[in-house]
Amino acid sequence: MKSGNHSNTAEFLLLGLSENPELQPLLFCLFLSMYLVTVLGNLLIILAIIYDSHLHTPMYFFLSNLSFVDICFSSTTIPKMLVNIQTQSQAISYAGCLTQICFVLTFAGLENGILIMMAYDRFVAICHPLRYNVIMNPRLCGLLVLLSFLASVLDALLHTLMALRLSFCTDPKIPHFFCELAHILKLTCSDIFINNIFVYVVTSLLGVVPLSGIIFSYTRIVSSILKIPSAGGKYKAFSTCGSHLIVVSLFYGTGFGVYLSSSGTHSSRKSAIVSVIYTVVTPMMNPFIYSLRNKDMIGALRKLISRVPSLH
Repeated sequence: MKSGNHSNTAEFLLLGLSENPELQPLLFCLFLSMYLVTVLGNLLIILAIIYDSHLHTPMYFFLSNLSFVDICFSSTTIPKMLVNIQTQSQAISYAGCLTQICFVLTFAGLENGILIMMAYDRFVAICHPLRYNVIMNPRLCGLLVLLSFLASVLDALLHTLMALRLSFCTDPKIPHFFCELAHILKLTCSDIFINNIFVYVVTSLLGVVPLSGIIFSYTRIVSSILKIPSAGGKYKAFSTCGSHLIVVSLFYGTGFGVYLSSSGTHSSRKSAIVSVIYTVVTPMMNPFIYSLRNKDMIGALRKLISRVPSLH
């Protein structure tokens, strides 16, 4: 492809997880199943929280928002992948690619923000239980989600607008199943020094700093739990944090794994495989992680399911 601006690049090619034709039907069935489980599981969590008044608390407010973000996050990447497999086409338009980048960054940033809020919620509940209702009031919870949304949208728009100035003079093949900013930057023949600086700064502000806050919160939480005299009290306190810790480990572990692997020169396929965990597997697993060990959530889901026949 000749050197030029983005108008010469009408589309990109998403190579997916494998170019083996024999694996495409298997990948289609696998990702379609995972997508349906993700949407259904998270939708059930949202409906259960809405219909059960006992779950109208800050913790479940954040959980319902997390489930909504997980549905949106998966819907940003998987449907396009399924369409490409079904139509045997790898193409995605230039505008479609930038739009996908924008939405992926928005929902990844929002999920990051909600996980921080959930950590803060557990910190206040365990370390300052008497002031919990005063501190974690509905107005503050709504404001935190709104601020996280605005910050995520601003970050995504800035990244996308900076990508608009890039020129592409190589074969526009992306070794991934969706458009990821890191791979777009590798394809360009423009100077990406400013883009890279911005990526490093944002990664520090929206990745390292929040993760440090979560670690600090859980350090205080563990310290407070160890002071509880009864073993039953310790178990109950730990059980309220266990699900969140698992999700945080999956999200940040794979997120930083993708970030580190994408900085390599010959690890694009590995990066794509790791990306599956935080874009597909984690949103699918969240409903199971938060419900299987939560008696309140299991009870709410049973009530919701029992109400379905009465709606007909």
